Amino acid sequence: MNSDSDLQIAGDILEVPHLLQARREHPATVAEFVGLARSIAADRAQWEPLVRYDATARWYHRLRTGPGYEVWLLSWVPGQRSGLHDHGPSSGVLTVLDGTLTERTPGGKRVLAAGAQRVFAPGYVHEVVNDALEPAVSLHVYHPGLTEMPMHDTAGCAVSAPVA
Repeated sequence: MNSDSDLQIAGDILEVPHLLQARREHPATVAEFVGLARSIAADRAQWEPLVRYDATARWYHRLRTGPGYEVWLLSWVPGQRSGLHDHGPSSGVLTVLDGTLTERTPGGKRVLAAGAQRVFAPGYVHEVVNDALEPAVSLHVYHPGLTEMPMHDTAGCAVSAPVA
């Protein structure tokens, strides 16, 4: 009869390099994209000096690109909104860096405070709004890179052609 004590590993497992996964230079999984967003969020000195606020339009800056993905930094003054949209074939990670944003979907709404993250698949319809009295900053990771952002009506139906 076998028991837990019958299973033993001879030697140091770290000496068997073919069993270890090589560390990737760029993220490739949802968990790795979430981790990338968290690491950028934690390094305030990397993104905070770049932030600008524009009362006439949402400000955005492409912070980083890699094979098949891009990272965007956005600022939101009170009242600014994205409009109801999806991201075409792109998946994404939305991270609130500063302030509070509200995410509205055809099914409801969710208030996102600094540190909150939302992960979404291609075709996910939502609107992001700064309903607060203070500005907000968010980080967006898209995989693959964002090529279209079709707008939708309040029922969630596409109303505009994709922007490529």
